[in-house]
Amino acid sequence: MNNKDLGVKQGAVFKCGKYILDFSVRTHIMGILNITPDSFSDGGEFFDKEKAIEHALEMEKQGADIIDIGAESTRPGSCPVLPEEQLKRIEEVVGVLAGKLNIPISVDTVHSAVARRSLDLGASIINDISALSVDTNMGSVIAEYKAGVILMHMQGTPQTMQENPVYNDILEDVVEFLKQAKKQALACGIEEQCIAIDPGIGFGKTTKHNLKIIKHLDQFKKIEQPILIGTSRKSFIGNVIDVPVTEREFGTAASVVYSIINGADIIRVHNVKQMRQVASLTDAISRQE
Repeated sequence: MNNKDLGVKQGAVFKCGKYILDFSVRTHIMGILNITPDSFSDGGEFFDKEKAIEHALEMEKQGADIIDIGAESTRPGSCPVLPEEQLKRIEEVVGVLAGKLNIPISVDTVHSAVARRSLDLGASIINDISALSVDTNMGSVIAEYKAGVILMHMQGTPQTMQENPVYNDILEDVVEFLKQAKKQALACGIEEQCIAIDPGIGFGKTTKHNLKIIKHLDQFKKIEQPILIGTSRKSFIGNVIDVPVTEREFGTAASVVYSIINGADIIRVHNVKQMRQVASLTDAISRQE
């Protein structure tokens, strides 16, 4: 079955280094690779370099379109990791994977020094949870390398973000923040087609806030950039269906389906194999004429 058979419409693309991701074809899957000892879901599981590399290669086989590597946990209450330590964790993993993967590598960091070194080693995307606000040099580094950037909304910091987050209007506030973040990225010289946005599920938001964002994700289309969303195994799922983090795959799948129907272009997930199937069938149904 080809794209015409599925009723695929032309849509946005995301330029990141030598790669161009075309979302008119299908929803893309970003596989999570946490090389940390303390991430909320799989902390420590891939802290070993060889295990991390093996897992990334396996995620590509399972259908990942992007591998997102993080050397600093951003779970609620997490402690910051110095750029020097992040670089120690990242360097060998990114360097090896850049020579083995056939898909873009994204690095999750707010530090321009980590971003620059990662891009030198072969990464193509910087996933900045601060939307360029922590490090004033980040935008110019990304522009210099013509890399892709993911601009995420977060209220507060990972250390404080879940301490009673409050908004005037969650949708209006987050949309406006991302509009301004896009303007800042463009002012830094980042090309428009190199920008994606992320509403930041779980980053300074209550369960109700998260559910409302997913339900009305189409509101973010007015920013006219590809939309990434990361719901995988997060606390709001456990709060709704009362299960621990190890039992949230079905809840994750439900949130992935709803997000795709409402306009998500990239789904950031832990379990690539299962969510690739979920996304493929959701695409096949939702893209029918």
